[in-house]
Amino acid sequence: AGTPNGDALEDACGVCNGDNSTCVTVTDIDGNVYGTVQIGDQLWTAENLKVTRYNDGSEILNITNNEEWSNLPTGAYADYDNNPSNSETYGRLYNWYTVEDDRGICPDGYHVPADAEYTVLTDYLGDDAGGKMKEAGLDHWNSPNTDATNESGFTGLPAGYRYIYNGNYTNMGIFGYFWSSSETNSLFAWYRLMYYNNSD
Repeated sequence: AGTPNGDALEDACGVCNGDNSTCVTVTDIDGNVYGTVQIGDQLWTAENLKVTRYNDGSEILNITNNEEWSNLPTGAYADYDNNPSNSETYGRLYNWYTVEDDRGICPDGYHVPADAEYTVLTDYLGDDAGGKMKEAGLDHWNSPNTDATNESGFTGLPAGYRYIYNGNYTNMGIFGYFWSSSETNSLFAWYRLMYYNNSD
């Protein structure tokens, strides 16, 4: 997309010079617009959340200090390496308290998927579901980005994560972690993971 020696201009659906009219978009409380993708009977946002407020307008804490992040008993978000430009591409990193908060963070009509909803998705995609969900190429994923075709349109990115025990940022380009809303017990919740050299 774009012009020679120019910038690519894509809409929220990834259409060059598009106006968001070729697919359904949703908007969060901050005004961020997300493209969507239909996969089987499920409708997913086609990018990670960037929202900084709960749906009632309350601010989510932006925690940059590592020790504070690891000891925080409430909802928070972070920009990878405390660099907001990373969130423009990869979305923000949220802790579990944000995910489980009843005020909600997803655009109206959407929710953080339960583990069973991820299972419906991966069962529908079948073998190499991870590869079918990862953005193809090496613009964001480290080599070899095994079997990444993005044929599902999910466009999963390797946003890395922020470690709960020390607040360190790690593995951007290598891992894409996706929260579920399903707790395993009072300390843990299920997540799904995409990996740069695996298509599961």
